[in-house]
Amino acid sequence: MGLPSTAIRDDAGILVTLGLQYPGPFLSAISEASRITAPFDLEKAGVTDKFLKNYLDLIAFLLQGLPADQTLTAVMAYMVEDFYREGACLDYPEGGSRGLVEALSRGVTKHAGCDVRTSTEVEEVVVEDGRAVGVRLTKNGKIVKAKDAVVSNCDLFQTFKLVKTPHEAFDKERTELLGRVTKQYNGKGDTVPLCKSFIHLHLGVTADLIPEDAPAQWTVVRDWDLGIDAPGNVVVVSCPSKLDPSMAPPGYHVIHAYGAGNEPYEDWEQFDDLLDNTKDRDSNAEYQAFKAKRAQPLWDAIAKRSPLVVPGAAKVEQIGTPLTHSRFLKRHRGNYGLAIPAGGGEKGLVFPGVSTPLDGYYRCGDSTTSGIGVPAVAASGAQCANALLNVFEQLELNKKIKM
Repeated sequence: MGLPSTAIRDDAGILVTLGLQYPGPFLSAISEASRITAPFDLEKAGVTDKFLKNYLDLIAFLLQGLPADQTLTAVMAYMVEDFYREGACLDYPEGGSRGLVEALSRGVTKHAGCDVRTSTEVEEVVVEDGRAVGVRLTKNGKIVKAKDAVVSNCDLFQTFKLVKTPHEAFDKERTELLGRVTKQYNGKGDTVPLCKSFIHLHLGVTADLIPEDAPAQWTVVRDWDLGIDAPGNVVVVSCPSKLDPSMAPPGYHVIHAYGAGNEPYEDWEQFDDLLDNTKDRDSNAEYQAFKAKRAQPLWDAIAKRSPLVVPGAAKVEQIGTPLTHSRFLKRHRGNYGLAIPAGGGEKGLVFPGVSTPLDGYYRCGDSTTSGIGVPAVAASGAQCANALLNVFEQLELNKKIKM
């Protein structure tokens, strides 16, 4: 539709940042709003072929963790167009995900007085006189004061959990979204639904184990009839060092295989007591056996294009589970984001906005928008930044990114 997400605001200023800047596309979007914001209707679009239905479900699921009929029509239109545009190819960031993080960090640290602190866990958001004014660090209890606002890119559960000071309006929203007993919040019942979690396999292998004709990335569906979110049914395999040799030492390749949002945390709850004890996890035979069993579909998917890569053949072999997501990424139950369908589903759910009832406290990421990972963070981060700016400040920044 020609409307950049970085121009969007959640107040009347949108009439200036979108309406005046992009009048044609803006009016078109308004006139088509009921269609492009509706769930994608496969039958209405004339999609009757079983394989094509499954394929569209697959690409929708890989982007946002929900099938095509629970995805916005606008999102499906964008994905299909992007996939099949002339010259379309796999975009891969040089340096991998670390390259992305370093680029984002440079965007902050290039400004005087700004820094990025890694390995710095936040214990709580500091609230004074009904306003978020900073954060307290876990390690040393130090308080880092905020100049304008505190922005959380945690999942929804952690975003609420970080606020420990009672606040009537904020606590009311917490109850509405997460339920009355937050520690039992599992994305079911009357609470906001959660996508499933992940299982990962990270390998370092000698280069001779990867055939020359193996692609840099491939996706395997074991059985189309099982459903795309069945455990271990859809596996994505990436060998980024085939595109960027700096990702591995000379003579080696790295492989990352994962089950994308199809690993139910319920199956791993039996090991919750191991979350904070590395020694017990490593020595627990039942947990290690369960990890190996659930990782087998990942090995099978790798073998489709690299049959010499088998358990024991790798120089480095690490399995990441839903517990890994929960512990190291601070994601409640290892979730892959909110599973709010387009149109809100039967409950009429909507994503929480970037502003919260607590003055000075904002949120971004997959807690506020459909989609997973970088797309969700980038779009919602821009919208969150816009909420902190007046219209004229936003327009000036939009000029800088040459929109």
